[in-house]
Amino acid sequence: MEKVIGLITCNYSAKESSALTESRPVASLPYFGRYRLVDFALSNMVNCGIRTVGMVMPYNYRSIIDHVGSGKDWDLDRKNGGLFILPGSAFGTSRTGARFLLRDLVHNKAYFTRSTSDAVFFSTANFVFNADLNKVYDAHKESGADVTVIVKTASEKDADVTAFDVEDGRVCGVHHGANFGETMFLDCFVINRQLLLDMFDWYGPTDYLDLFEAMTGDFGRVNVRTYEYDGYVAPIFNKRAYFRANMDLLDPRITAELFPDDRTVKTKTHDTPPAKFEVGSHVLNSAVSSGDRIYGSVSDTILGRNVIIEAGATVRNSIVMQGCVVKSGARVENAIVDRANVVPAGTELRGTPEDVLIKEKSRD
Repeated sequence: MEKVIGLITCNYSAKESSALTESRPVASLPYFGRYRLVDFALSNMVNCGIRTVGMVMPYNYRSIIDHVGSGKDWDLDRKNGGLFILPGSAFGTSRTGARFLLRDLVHNKAYFTRSTSDAVFFSTANFVFNADLNKVYDAHKESGADVTVIVKTASEKDADVTAFDVEDGRVCGVHHGANFGETMFLDCFVINRQLLLDMFDWYGPTDYLDLFEAMTGDFGRVNVRTYEYDGYVAPIFNKRAYFRANMDLLDPRITAELFPDDRTVKTKTHDTPPAKFEVGSHVLNSAVSSGDRIYGSVSDTILGRNVIIEAGATVRNSIVMQGCVVKSGARVENAIVDRANVVPAGTELRGTPEDVLIKEKSRD
């Protein structure tokens, strides 16, 4: 896909703040032990042949830069094209539904004007799905659309997801919050590059708006069409959705769908030894990462890299992130333990399935 470039926006805040996003943006949240959320947006683009990708950074960008680096792990460390780290406006936006902030796009106009591409793929990092964007682009060209948005029929109510009003496959309205059965936006779309540049002139005075908010009165002259995606999708906007999206992957059918052999999800590589299951350990229906050492009992849990579960410790229905140690006799249940924590011997971290406990990242 040589005539298409990509752009991933990371400069927005979660509506519901939590200890997980106090020191990192949503894009760099760990996922399934070894990935970050941004890996899916990046992999969707590079798997279809896009070799020029920009990333609009939030003010707390350190963890994203630490993860993506020069883009080597996604084959984006190259002379022509490659990964472009782009500045976002100070503190981005926490406005409901604003994830393609016009101000961030206009400030980075040079990224688009210096390209000779025909179109631009946009994405955020808070939707987990693995799509063949070549099929989306083919449908975009065949339909003659100005913009093609990737959508899916909502299976439940989600107040954080943007929804479209659609007639005969064409968008005629947009609103924030998707109800069951409505057409929810997966925050990924392709737009003709010259039209995008024209929009910078049209909507320049309202650069505090999201791109689709600005387009609301122009769906009559701008042909915005939908592409229905039928695979697994997890929108992640709060701790409940984040926990559930991780736990979904303990179902091998979902894991096989999200990680097909022909569309691998790329991530930062680490030189870490395999996990070791010590004599007397017990592991059931869990995802274990490299560098882990397990002496105790683990069930229905996702472990990040270099986690130690000592003898006599029990971890159940939880997420334990990189570098944590669960000491002997400790019990962790219905919890998210952020990275580098030590759970002292004999202590208990227990939430409920409806209200998961979060142990914030260690400050040491």
